[in-house]
Amino acid sequence: MIVSYVSMGIADLKEGSGFLLLVTCALAYGSTLIAGSASFLVAFNLFPSFMSADDIQKIAAAAGNSVSPYLSITVTPLLDTLAAVLFAFIIGLGISSMRGKEIGDYLYNVFKELSTIIDKVLRVSIIPLLPLYICGTFVDMTRSGKTFVILGILWKVFIVVIIMHLLYLLIAFLVSGSIGKKNPFMLMKNQIAGYATALGTQSSAATIPVNLQCAEKDGISEQIRNFVVPLCANIHMAGSMITITACATAVCLMNQIPITYSTILPFIAMLGIAMIASPGAPGGSIMTALPFLYMVGLGGPDSPLSAIMVALYITQDSFGTACNVSGDNALGVIVDTIYKKKVVKTDA
Repeated sequence: MIVSYVSMGIADLKEGSGFLLLVTCALAYGSTLIAGSASFLVAFNLFPSFMSADDIQKIAAAAGNSVSPYLSITVTPLLDTLAAVLFAFIIGLGISSMRGKEIGDYLYNVFKELSTIIDKVLRVSIIPLLPLYICGTFVDMTRSGKTFVILGILWKVFIVVIIMHLLYLLIAFLVSGSIGKKNPFMLMKNQIAGYATALGTQSSAATIPVNLQCAEKDGISEQIRNFVVPLCANIHMAGSMITITACATAVCLMNQIPITYSTILPFIAMLGIAMIASPGAPGGSIMTALPFLYMVGLGGPDSPLSAIMVALYITQDSFGTACNVSGDNALGVIVDTIYKKKVVKTDA
């Protein structure tokens, strides 16, 4: 899906594909850095007022209670996420460059037909099963007790994190609406379906088809939405960064581990790049973050504090994912405006 959508999105940009790729990556990375920095400043100043050292032990008791599936079929991906994104970049830019010289139509048609096949698979088998998957996710969380235990202990932390998600989206759509000369509240209304889907699937990749429909309602041109939405689903992790930064700050404060902005900034900067390789599955971002937790004093992936981070994050992973995908379309409006004004030079 990533290879077909991203490569075709770039290939269809007959003009300015390299420029737009650079702009999109810069916007996504900048947005992620700003989100993480703001999350730390809020958490560092607010969390000490309602933290206690005993909370961490109660949270640990709730970990590992999930229900195991009766049958699990493991399918090894042909490419990991990072390799797929890089491959799509190369193919898309190559096809776009060749088409500018009136060659490369055969390769273009191959990936065009691949994109058509992926579209049909998603429409016929994936999207119809999403409601069942969403239901199962919430049933498992409720039965295992993770939801009620963690929210009962750190409900204030989660409320703050969710409020930060919503404030981020409000600011993002206000900025994108201002740049794109669109009603930001209408943009937010159009995003409800994508937000709700991500809330249940906990996967940015699984939400791509619905998010593409939201982008269409926003008036984002087809070639831009087919380029930006799948790409940003893998490189724009503002919501996950808000959550991980807040959770890391919370665990550090509960364990009296010194933490400052100069400590957290390298962690945010590195994680903003590393999360590109996170799989499109629930909890992918926090699993990617585990090797970097030593940067804030929480030890390596095998540290007990890392297990606490996973428990804290997974319970509300859906909200971070919903923030991620919703922010993608805010960036899409900006990129589409730049495309129309700077590349094809039409009125936005």
